[in-house]
Formats: sequence, structure tokens, C-alpha cells
Amino acid sequence: MKKPDPNRLDNPKNRLTIRNAILADAAAVAVMTAKAYAGTGIMPYVEAMITGHINRFPQGQFVATVNDQVVGYCGTFRIAEKIALAKHTWGGISGNGYASRHDGNGDWLYGMELSVDKDYRGYRIGQRFYAKRKGLCRSLGLKGIVVGGRLPNLKKHLKHVETAENYIEEVQQRHIKDPVLSVQLRNGFEVIGLLPDYIDEDQQSLGYASHLVWYNPRIPDPEIEGNRIGKNYGLKATDSVRVATVQYLQRRVSSFEEFIANVRYFVDVMANYKADFVMFPELFSLQLLTIADKELSASEAVSVLTEYTPQFIEAMRDLALRYNVNIIGGSHPIYVTEDKVENVAFVFLRDGSVHKQSKIHPTPSEATWWNIEGGNEVKVIDTDCGPIGVLICYDSEFPELARHLTDQGAHILFVPFCTDERQGYQRVRYCCQARAIENQIYVVMSGNVGNLPNVANMDIQYAQSCILTPCDFAFARDGIAADTTPNVETVAIADLRIDSLIVARNSGTVQNLKDRRHDLYQLKWIGKKQK
Repeated sequence: MKKPDPNRLDNPKNRLTIRNAILADAAAVAVMTAKAYAGTGIMPYVEAMITGHINRFPQGQFVATVNDQVVGYCGTFRIAEKIALAKHTWGGISGNGYASRHDGNGDWLYGMELSVDKDYRGYRIGQRFYAKRKGLCRSLGLKGIVVGGRLPNLKKHLKHVETAENYIEEVQQRHIKDPVLSVQLRNGFEVIGLLPDYIDEDQQSLGYASHLVWYNPRIPDPEIEGNRIGKNYGLKATDSVRVATVQYLQRRVSSFEEFIANVRYFVDVMANYKADFVMFPELFSLQLLTIADKELSASEAVSVLTEYTPQFIEAMRDLALRYNVNIIGGSHPIYVTEDKVENVAFVFLRDGSVHKQSKIHPTPSEATWWNIEGGNEVKVIDTDCGPIGVLICYDSEFPELARHLTDQGAHILFVPFCTDERQGYQRVRYCCQARAIENQIYVVMSGNVGNLPNVANMDIQYAQSCILTPCDFAFARDGIAADTTPNVETVAIADLRIDSLIVARNSGTVQNLKDRRHDLYQLKWIGKKQK
């Protein structure tokens, strides 16, 4: 197996971080931009330019880092509408790269720079930067964001499309893919015109740029609303968390690559919907046992699955990074010691970190078929959307576990499950709804459908995956934010507002957490060390 590069994202120890740039980053940013623009004809930044950006508007400059190495830069400044929406050149509007036209009273945010190290492209770092820009725009109450977008594939296609205007139209119609404009369109930007002579040195774009805007949805403008191009497809509230649960069809696969291709499909689709979390069911990786195309004993099955564990973790972590989405990776039985098997949920965060939560209570069938034993610890996992908890299937039927996670600060509880018939499913469903009410939290369920012949204890599946809420006026009428049709492969999506939980806990019709009688009873987690 190839040894991971210590400075690359395929090294599981490394994290991808987006943060505000500081003056100490200036030299590294200049070096990175020189590498990013090599071969384009565009002059890279010098350290003095980056210093000017940070000194003038520190909250508007961002860097992406991996292992403390700068691998991306995003520069912005504020500008007046009459300047931002008029024809302009990059040098003219940016003060020749120093952001010297920054206007502290400007009503638009101008995206002056966004570049990523060539060795780190493919991890949606640009999308992460756009999210930071949008967050800044909203927090400052600005009308929107304006950018002049390069057209790197224009030179290659000019003979066919004839004009730059036609090229933009072809990209908008998805007949041509442009590495810059296509990404900007996916991130909600709209073309309002063409900017000739934007950067004369840009050989690939022939000096042209698309003139794009993103409108702040918190600033209504009737004139803008009436003239927008397209739809706000997949738009979510800025103070909500978008959660997707995959009701996954168990099927035969011929290779590990085919299995990951099935998983990638859902991650890709949900990333396009701007999901913050995507969850898969308990034991969904057991379909890997169909590769051998023969019936295996329980001990053989666990042994075979364990062989796939390093590949599984590496591939799922890579998906979380590349698609910029947090993945609750169902669960996967592994040997935690030489003779102890646990059913473990892996959580792959979009910064590259990997977390584990063992199932505390194996079901009788798990103990019988696979000799699975229970774990001993339940802890919240800190994410970029706040603390979450994971309880695997049967564990949701023990109220102490969810209460312990809630006491640690969890707002969302993810429950990957695997049930073979309706009664088993209803036990999990009813208990999850109870956990949502008594802890005033959101609960997300994800189950398998279909069947796996020759795989012990996975003969048939029943599931109706859903996203559950407390029952109060701030939430869906029936305490169900999203539901699925039983026993078909599908996805349920919902936007969950954490502030609604806080309001309900403090001033809801009932206040389960506040009204506990701590003078009469308590939950005390004893815990024990692993054998």
C-alpha cells in the first residue's frame, strides 16, 4: 500500500481548515498563487499585496490550510454598487491587486481573488471559500457578491463557439464545462454580462471574464427578484443545518470500487443539494460480502469485512473531503482487539477527521451471528454544525444513552439502523420519536432496504427512514421533518434550525430538559475500561 504523503490530504492525520488570513500568511499566499497561476500568463501576487488586503479588510480574507501549509486563498473587499455593477477591469477595481479601493461603507462584497494550489484541487476548496464569502456578506448585511470570473477554457473552444458571449451561454446550458464559471454557477452566481480586457495577461481567457453576482437572500429587492435568471434550487436558510438520510438498497456488488461508486452517487447528489450531513444505514457495508459470491460463516464474514476496513475508511474520508459534506458512514463490524468484535459507526467530517462510535447494546441476533460485543463509551462529536451524537439502531431504545449525549450538548442524534421486518423497525422508530421529545433534539434515522442472499442475518430488510423533531409549535405538526416511502431506495432531506431547539427548551409549551427533577433522580455514567 502506498505510503501517504505527510503534507497531503490522503494522510489521515491531516485536516483541511478554512480560516481568516493573518499577516504571517502573506508570504505563503504569494508563493501559493505563483504556483496556482503558473502557465496562465497571469502575474502572481507579491507579499505586499496580500499584506494590503489583510490590513484593509481582515475579516474579508481567507486561507485554506493543510497541516499548516497554505493551499488556497480567497480575497475580498467592499465596494459601492455603481462601481461593482458597471463595466470594469480587474486592475481598475482592485487597485492593481492591492485592494486599495476597499470602501468600508460599500454595499457589495467584491470577490477579488480565489485560487487553490494545483495539488489540492478536487476537494471543493473553492466551494468552501464561497460559503465563507456568503456568510460574511450576510453578516454585514450587504446586497450581495460581485466577481469577475475567468474563462479558462475559452481559448480552447473559441473556434467552435465564435464569441465569448456564446461561450458563456454554452457553459450556462452545460454544453461546455468551464473549471471556473461552472463552479460559480453551481454556487448560485448569475451572469449579468461580459467584462472584456478584464485581465489582459490571462491567455486562457483571452482577457475576458464573466460578470457575476450573488444576491443576499436576506436583502429583498423587488427589481432584482423580478429579473433573476433561473431558480434558487436547493437554497437553504443560513442559520439551519441541512441533513440528508439515505434509505440504501442492499444489492450484490462485484468489487469494492462498485460499492464505493454506489455510495459516491448519493454523496455527490446530496453535496449538490448543499447538505451538511449525509447518513447511511447500519451495516450497509455488509454488501461487500457478496463479492465472494458464496455463503460465508459468521466468523468468516467478519474476517472478510475486516480486510476491507482500511479501504472503507480511506474511501469514505476522501468522499467527505472531496464533496465538502459530513458523512455518517452507517456502521461496520471490526475487531477492536484480537478476539473482540464491535459494530462501529464511523463519522467522516469534511475537514478530514474521522470519529468512531461503537454500538453499546448488540441485539441478540448480532451476538448470535457475528459474536458482536458492546462498546463502553458514548461521546458527542464536535462538527462545524455543532455537537452531534450517534446511536446505532438498538441503542436508541435505551433512553439513558440519548440523555447522556444531550447532557454533553448534542442537538442532532443520528441513528443508523438495520431491521428485517416492520415490528423491529417500529420499535426503533417509536423510540427515536420519544428521544426527540424527551430530549428536545432532532433525530435522524437511516435504514437498509432490499436483501442480500448468502449473507447471514441480512436476508431481508424493512425501512422507512425519516428525520424527526420535538412536538411543539416551532416544529413540523407531527414531529416529522421528512419521511420516506417504505422499502424503496430514496433520500429524505430537511433543514433543521438549532435555534428552534434552544427556544423550545427555554420557553416551549413543555420544557422537558428544564423540568427534570434533579432532586429526585439523575443519570450517572459509570463506564469501564476496554478489556
